[in-house]
Amino acid sequence: MFKRRAFWITLAVLLLAAGVAGAMLKKQGPNKAAAIQSAAQEPAVMEFLPTDLMQVKPGELRQLMPLTGSLRAVNQASVKARVAGEVREVLVREGETVKAGQVVVKMDTSDYQARVEQSRGALLAARGQLEIATKTRDNNKALLDKGFISKTAFDNAESQYNIAQANVESARAALDVAQKALADTVLKAPISGQVSMRAVQPGEKVAIDNRLLDVVDLGQMELEAAVPAADIGLVSNGQEVQVKVEGMPKALSGKVVRINPATQAGSRSIMVYIQVENPQGALRVGMFGEAQLTTARKSGVLVVPQAAVHTDAGRQYVYAIEDGKLARKPVTVGIPGDDGAGSAVEITQGLDSGAQVVKANLGVLRAGTPVKITQAGGASPAAQ
Repeated sequence: MFKRRAFWITLAVLLLAAGVAGAMLKKQGPNKAAAIQSAAQEPAVMEFLPTDLMQVKPGELRQLMPLTGSLRAVNQASVKARVAGEVREVLVREGETVKAGQVVVKMDTSDYQARVEQSRGALLAARGQLEIATKTRDNNKALLDKGFISKTAFDNAESQYNIAQANVESARAALDVAQKALADTVLKAPISGQVSMRAVQPGEKVAIDNRLLDVVDLGQMELEAAVPAADIGLVSNGQEVQVKVEGMPKALSGKVVRINPATQAGSRSIMVYIQVENPQGALRVGMFGEAQLTTARKSGVLVVPQAAVHTDAGRQYVYAIEDGKLARKPVTVGIPGDDGAGSAVEITQGLDSGAQVVKANLGVLRAGTPVKITQAGGASPAAQ
């Protein structure tokens, strides 16, 4: 009897507890569902780094033509043998600096010195013959005037005088040639610069026009680049060029100074010469360079990076920050180009100066999402 009563009491307690728990769950159910729905409707916060955003403002946009080529010196010259002979001294080596007129090579002078002496002796002999012919002509002129000799005899003396005078002139010219050949055994630098090549050693015998040395002036350099014939109409003298040379930390400024009037055989391209200043002498002949030729320029236009512009069904738009939220702004674009920081595009409609836009393609973003700008360390600015 006692066990049966204890069973019914336990069952009643369990039923009462189950009823109370059900009532509590029924009361909390609608509130919890509403909280979940509210959380689903509330948009998440989108965080950006300051480097992800940019402020649109008027700037300069340039259209560029890429070019490649190698550098060469504007002023360069070769020292060649002017006479044949044996090289006695080479006074410079590769890399040395020389001045215009500085002696760089000396050749054996013995043969040419002997020729000078021979020519000088011939000149003295010719002058002696001229003195004799002059006296004979003058004497015959006096005898002719007195009627002691015939006109024919005087004419013979006159002819001998003329021949002697011509021999003197010939001997003088031969001496000048011999002296010039002797002077040519000493070779001088034609320009100021640096020796880039030495092709001869002391003791070697060389012929006329043998190439002995090369001298280059690194003060002014040129980039020789090929332009397709179809694009040559976009190039003109004086256009600005930015040249990036391998090994140089930053781009160098240059300009187009010459355009070849003929195409290159087999390539149908035209050579363009871009002058690049080299005041520090860091550039070298033969270095490879990549150039950006400015073919068109627009100033005072609104510019955004090319990556900031999105396209959807043929319509273009950017993401901007307005009132702390992300906004999708339809835009009309103009010409593409370069703004100095990379590929950019002109915005003709849809944005005002000062607008803050997402400058990189971060995928599909959701308009209306609250925006939070964080620093690189993760902390947001106090103003935000």
